Amino acid sequence: MRKPGLFFTVLVVFAIFHTTLLRAQEDEKVSNFKVGADVYSNYIWRGSKLGTGPSFQPSVKFTSGGFTIGVWGAFDALGYAEADPYVSYSFPFGLSLGLTDYYYPGLSVVETSKEDGSHALEINAGFATGGLSLSANYILNKAGGAASAGEDKYFQAGYSFENFNLSIGAGDGWHTSDGKFNVCHIAVGTSKEIVLSDKFSIPVSGQVILNPQREQLFLVVGFSF
Repeated sequence: MRKPGLFFTVLVVFAIFHTTLLRAQEDEKVSNFKVGADVYSNYIWRGSKLGTGPSFQPSVKFTSGGFTIGVWGAFDALGYAEADPYVSYSFPFGLSLGLTDYYYPGLSVVETSKEDGSHALEINAGFATGGLSLSANYILNKAGGAASAGEDKYFQAGYSFENFNLSIGAGDGWHTSDGKFNVCHIAVGTSKEIVLSDKFSIPVSGQVILNPQREQLFLVVGFSF
């Protein structure tokens, strides 16, 4: 684990290249690659605001069965940048397991020291059934550049009703201002679609998010494409 961030990045590139060749050989007409983009009024992550102002959040992923590998990012006009490779597997009974590499462009991609490391590796597990969703997340390493303390934890529970959803989350390490375990995310949200034509509509979502640990309240609205 001396260089986990670099190792995982190389693994992602190799896996994408390998799966691309396999799929091309099996069926050139079917593509499991997907490209997406979201635009949010603010980037609020687990109760903390990252960056300033509107956030553009693109994603590219490859899915085959329960296996998914991809990269998700967040960028704003004032220079905040995040690009996170990830890999996950979802089982038919609702369990999902994954690994995410939080990386921040502008930092050296090969820097893996505890003092200045640019990669924070997080293992995550989730379970969903009906409207209920549960997740648990654990940072494996200390990375000064990425601001992870190592052993950072975050747990969240949510429930989706017919017209709205609720969620509550708690964590420590980089999730709270003092590093101590506390509730840092309480949110209520909803979503709708703006219909532009018979074949095209834009999903819109909104959330009111309270972070009791930091004593902050956020309102976030986003569009998906």
